[in-house]
Amino acid sequence: MDGVQELQPEMTAVNDGETPDSNKGYLFSVDDKLQLPKLVHYKWWLRVTCYTLFVLSGQSAATLLGRLYYDKGGNSKWMATFVQSAGFPILLPLLFFVSPSANSSLATKPKLSTFSLLYLAFGILLTGDNLMYSYGLLYLPVSTYSLLCATQLAFNAAFSFFLNSQKFTALIFNSLVLLTTSASLLAVNADSENPSGISKSKYAIGFVFTVAASATFSLYLSLVQLSFEKVIKSETFSAVLDMQIYPSFVATCGCVVGLFASGEWRSLKNEMQEYEEGRISYLMTLIWTAITWQISSVGMLGLIFEVSSLFSNVISTLASPVVPILAVIFFHDKMDGVKIIAMLMAIWGLLSYTYQHYLDDAKSKANSATANEVAGSQLEMC
Repeated sequence: MDGVQELQPEMTAVNDGETPDSNKGYLFSVDDKLQLPKLVHYKWWLRVTCYTLFVLSGQSAATLLGRLYYDKGGNSKWMATFVQSAGFPILLPLLFFVSPSANSSLATKPKLSTFSLLYLAFGILLTGDNLMYSYGLLYLPVSTYSLLCATQLAFNAAFSFFLNSQKFTALIFNSLVLLTTSASLLAVNADSENPSGISKSKYAIGFVFTVAASATFSLYLSLVQLSFEKVIKSETFSAVLDMQIYPSFVATCGCVVGLFASGEWRSLKNEMQEYEEGRISYLMTLIWTAITWQISSVGMLGLIFEVSSLFSNVISTLASPVVPILAVIFFHDKMDGVKIIAMLMAIWGLLSYTYQHYLDDAKSKANSATANEVAGSQLEMC
């Protein structure tokens, strides 16, 4: 799908991926070779912007709604885990409006058994990851939880280095150090916090589970990118939807099993009746939590498809400084000096990562422009 494929002596065409990477070409003729690459580039940025908004709005809203569920009387860890994946049916109608491109249909597709094993493995991984996030959100203030989730960027850098051939630079190393230090400050500050009467042992469990969940999710993102490149080999939005829907279905089934195996299903009726805001609010909280998690997940998978898992994680961590501020407003979380310093360090680490991507993108566009000029010169000579 990459590269330039000759259609006629005076015209070239490539896939519909439209990324500005140096290994991607553009549809152009001798007369319009300067115009259409810009149009294609703008379309790519428009998609990336939309996916970014999905991630930021979805993740922030889902995190706050998850905390609201616990604060108002919810106590089921498996129900909190269930809603993180159970919203996938809202994506099913999209499958009828998108289809693989003509170029992708020419590629050799993996066997059905390969897809099944892939989606099953990712679904099981998501089940465990979502459960750890549920424990973290239960035992930690939402501001601390959100800042700890920023450590997934550091884990993702390590996994991307080994699995996705991501280069390490001084800016990336600086970001990793800052994010690690930020998380360490929160760990040291644990003695000064006693969120909602939570014991120190439960606080420690929430802390460890949140960091472990961040590491697991980073591994998931890197494996998804590797699967797109090595197994699925289909750069279409339908492939992104499949990667979201089928693992989410497996994860949801896993949560149902956990809900019944743990016996938590017996307390759900009383939990709904005793919910402080009423039954309707209980149901709406769970429904909108499920919807917002799906919006965030589609955005992250879209960014993996358009850019990389590392960039997807960078955008995800943008919510880290946003959620603590919202938590102070809506949940009256404490924002002491140590937590403020940790948040500033997380922002600094994020900016380092973002600037490194900006440099990589500028280099990629320069290489792409050079390649198009060479191709245009060759067509003019013909």
